[in-house]
Amino acid sequence: MGEHHRQPTTPPSDYRADRASRAADPATAYAWAGIGGGEPPGPVTVVPAPGALPAKLPVRELARACVGACSLAAAQLLARRTGAPVPPVRIDEAAVAAAFVSERLLRIDGRSLTPFAPLSGFLRTGDGWVRTHANYPHHRAALLRALGLHDPGDGDDRALARNLAAELASRTAHEVQETVYAAGGLAVAVAGAPGPPPAETPPLTVRSAPGEGPARPLPPAALPAAGVRVLDLTRVIAGPVATRTLALLGADVLRIDPPRLPEDPDAHADTGPGKRSALLDLAAPGDRRIFDELLDTADVLVLGYRPGALDALGLDPGTLAARRPGLITARLDAWGDPNPLAGRRGFDSLVQAATGIAAVEAAEDGRPGVLPAQALDHGTGYLLAAAVLRALTERQETGGGRLLRLSLAATASWLLHGIRPPLPEPPRSPAPDPAPWLTTTASPYGTLRHALTPVHYEGAPRSWSRPPSRWGTDRPVWA
Repeated sequence: MGEHHRQPTTPPSDYRADRASRAADPATAYAWAGIGGGEPPGPVTVVPAPGALPAKLPVRELARACVGACSLAAAQLLARRTGAPVPPVRIDEAAVAAAFVSERLLRIDGRSLTPFAPLSGFLRTGDGWVRTHANYPHHRAALLRALGLHDPGDGDDRALARNLAAELASRTAHEVQETVYAAGGLAVAVAGAPGPPPAETPPLTVRSAPGEGPARPLPPAALPAAGVRVLDLTRVIAGPVATRTLALLGADVLRIDPPRLPEDPDAHADTGPGKRSALLDLAAPGDRRIFDELLDTADVLVLGYRPGALDALGLDPGTLAARRPGLITARLDAWGDPNPLAGRRGFDSLVQAATGIAAVEAAEDGRPGVLPAQALDHGTGYLLAAAVLRALTERQETGGGRLLRLSLAATASWLLHGIRPPLPEPPRSPAPDPAPWLTTTASPYGTLRHALTPVHYEGAPRSWSRPPSRWGTDRPVWA
């Protein structure tokens, strides 16, 4: 289908260049160092929006740093490919704030989305609180089954929610967490105040993959990731945000999903721009043969399933490195390692609850609080894209593959302990108007009103070259 972009209007005067700052930003510098960047290749101009992403924790700083590191990585790779100087990087905090709530700002033919299902949220237990996640039908069914609740199928989730609350009141938070997990559902006990900071709080780890690979210089191109082939095996915000960003920057991104695990169409409309989406059952010999042919010519593989879930299919780091020297593999999960919940499924909201973020952001009445965005998801997504771009830059000269390991919990630890608390904001700083950072695009889902990318360097694309295709409807071939 064709598409139409409404270009953003001139930013309000509060966000114009005369308020931009080129002062050193410790958070961005830390994120850049964390992806192996060393000394930043150039300054980052920041256009402030003090009312953006208001929270007790330095969410605005984290968001700005993640997008800043991604923009620097894109600019550096482009310069390496063209031989030109690194283009200037500019980060507008209002654009960042809009992008970090892209799923809330998305409209499909004027219809807004519902981020959380009725049975997802904070619920009291006999000794505290739990956070449940029941957005997907199979997680909802597992939650009810674990707690012995019957779904009458009449669509009245209000009655079910009351029954759920009554059932939880007689149990401990830890008991609920373990019982629901054993049944295949998702719930975590809400932690109290965060403990002391760890010795280090790196948002990600980067290491060379075993084996050798030749240098892989990329030819000159107009976009940093042009010609780069990315296999996308991710779901739910963080991974799809990363691959959506790589697609924006020119990569050929092909998302692969199993046929038996449908994606929420609204979620795919938000994170699918620039990409194609195909279905393959990797346990079926014919589909596995197709996947292996794709993998043999891929530059990047992004994995977003829980740790170990795909190892039996030969998608563990050692097997991948032996099969495809020079492959950049990025592994993303919720909890990281070491962590008591390592290996379990998880989502941003659950990680916020389990790491102490919900306690820090609690309301005056003691009810657990939330960040103003799914900041762990979005922040980790931009960090992942940044790390992939940096790995591509290094591979230009040194060859060899890279293993990138990120988790939402590591990003949470960085937010809690690794970013200096911000200076007090002026009282009642207004939230920035997102309108200048929204555009309209025709798509197979209908007319989308969606956020523009916050990733920016001089000459960067403002939006994606193609709208999201319908989930699972593309052929499993490279473009």
